[in-house]
Amino acid sequence: MNKQAEFSDRVKNMMVHRSPKALVITYGCQQNENDSERIRGMLAVMGYTFTENKEEADLILYNTCAVREGAEQRVLGNIGALVHEKRRRPDLLIGLCGCMAQQEHMAKTIKSKYRHVSLVFGTHSLHKFPQLLYEALLDDKRVFSVEDSEGVIAEDVPIYRTGDPKAWVSVMYGCNNFCTYCIVPYVRGRERSRQPERVLEEIKGLVAQGVTEISLLGQNVNAYGKDLEENIDFADLLRMVNDIPGVRRIRFMTSHPKDMSERLITAMAECDKVMPQLHLPFQAGSDRILKAMNRHYNQAQYLDLVRRVREKMPDITLTTDIIVGFPNESAEDFEETIKVLEAVRFDSVFSFIYSKRKGTPAAEIDDKVTDDEKHKRFDRLLEVQNRISREINDACFGKTYELLVEGESKTDKDMLTGRTPGGKIINFPKKDGIKTGDYVTVTVDKTNTWSLSGTLTEN
Repeated sequence: MNKQAEFSDRVKNMMVHRSPKALVITYGCQQNENDSERIRGMLAVMGYTFTENKEEADLILYNTCAVREGAEQRVLGNIGALVHEKRRRPDLLIGLCGCMAQQEHMAKTIKSKYRHVSLVFGTHSLHKFPQLLYEALLDDKRVFSVEDSEGVIAEDVPIYRTGDPKAWVSVMYGCNNFCTYCIVPYVRGRERSRQPERVLEEIKGLVAQGVTEISLLGQNVNAYGKDLEENIDFADLLRMVNDIPGVRRIRFMTSHPKDMSERLITAMAECDKVMPQLHLPFQAGSDRILKAMNRHYNQAQYLDLVRRVREKMPDITLTTDIIVGFPNESAEDFEETIKVLEAVRFDSVFSFIYSKRKGTPAAEIDDKVTDDEKHKRFDRLLEVQNRISREINDACFGKTYELLVEGESKTDKDMLTGRTPGGKIINFPKKDGIKTGDYVTVTVDKTNTWSLSGTLTEN
């Protein structure tokens, strides 16, 4: 990183008589949010401040997602709309990074059709951002960096956070699973685990800044440690984080069912700071479709895993991901997905209609299922899950929970919002003296499908 520190200084010196502003716009998962914190950290070191106004930004950078086509189209539409702003302000620098940029065909599209975009770099070039920005600023030239090799994990990249009591901490990068529908292994690379001491060092630094809730991140956190020389796994890491003074809450995502070991389930149950919440994607209920997806488990194995998790943590909040309309999914296959919904009764579900991703095996399948049929199935799935979510939330009425206050409610400026240990959102009336980062207890007095409302207890 010494080389990048040198380029950071060069950019800062170029800006010494200016007060440059940057706008970083993030699409996609929590890993992208964490990457954007690093991008802002590097920009802050280079002398940039931040704005949410495109018209006053000197740099507009899109950190992008490639998991679904819709997200890519939104990014391209937004970037295309900036051509007028670029004409009005020729010095404006427009950039694109992240998973979209890591795809060679997308980088070529930007290069040929979006000539007002000056800076494009993929996920494997993130740590080189100061150098790439310097090159783009120096000669007002277009800079593209899409590296095939993921290389080593770049530590010591500065991170810009905004005083939030919660923080994301990446523990590993990449994925080795190669599910047939998924672009992630191609844009994020193979699994690479951070050294445990670097993870713990980062968390201790966050605690010193007032952070009390840590969310451990990875495309498949359950695979943590498999590539390290020392004998350590994610269960061990959870116990290490649990022992850090000042940490009050620990969460993690995402977990792959095939790597959810009994050791990990036991660690979750025994670590008092690990919250009773688990995101466990099952994607489809049909064994035939699961095999076609290359998921490495069947329905019975998934249901048995849920049973073992609930045996040790009866009150755990379970959420999942589901893909509707995987190529050639039959009506019978879809009914198996509904069967799993009814059997498990997830608190909430993140469901999507299958999106073809260029370069993945599933994209080559000749799909016979119509879009109309896929949308009908999607609507049915939502109807079933909304009923289940509402029934589960209705059962929370009258119960009291400890919340970490996250700030003002997005829907009512007179309310604050926080999350229960299980991750449920509860809104409650503002009260003098209560601020973001505080822990309060709230009794639920109103239930909705997606959230709860309550009143503060007198404690």
